[in-house]
Amino acid sequence: MTTIRILGLDPGLRRTGWGVIEIEGARLTHVAHGVIAPKDSLAFSERLLALFEGISEVVALHSPHEAAVEETFMNNNAASALKLGHARAMALVVPARAGLAVAEYAATVVKKAVVGTGAADKTQVAFMIARLLPKAGPTTADAADALAVAIAHAHARKVRRLGVAA
Repeated sequence: MTTIRILGLDPGLRRTGWGVIEIEGARLTHVAHGVIAPKDSLAFSERLLALFEGISEVVALHSPHEAAVEETFMNNNAASALKLGHARAMALVVPARAGLAVAEYAATVVKKAVVGTGAADKTQVAFMIARLLPKAGPTTADAADALAVAIAHAHARKVRRLGVAA
């Protein structure tokens, strides 16, 4: 049976959560997780560079086969949404540059895959991550969200594979 390593990313300009899992058959295993947090005092371009370099380091260190990124939804402040879009671009470009297939998932899809409802809050997501990946230990909200993105991708790729086989 083939083992697939998946990198999940929860992009943010202040805190980008990342999580790496392995899937072998139906079994999910925690590999690593963390947060890339550029200093707020850095210039915008330097913060983006810190994200680029941080995600590049995670890819180099953990050698994922595939990546998944959470889509962001923000409608209250156009300037904030645009800056967040730049952070999301780093989360999409770095794995693509490494030759990985990159999937995107809406937050509601991620929450439904992990908790069972798209309206789950961060506490519920963290609780389920602790149950689904007990070896992960304590996680921050950003890392838990990233691990949830990876799990959502693992489930979605299994569904796609079943659809092809049918």
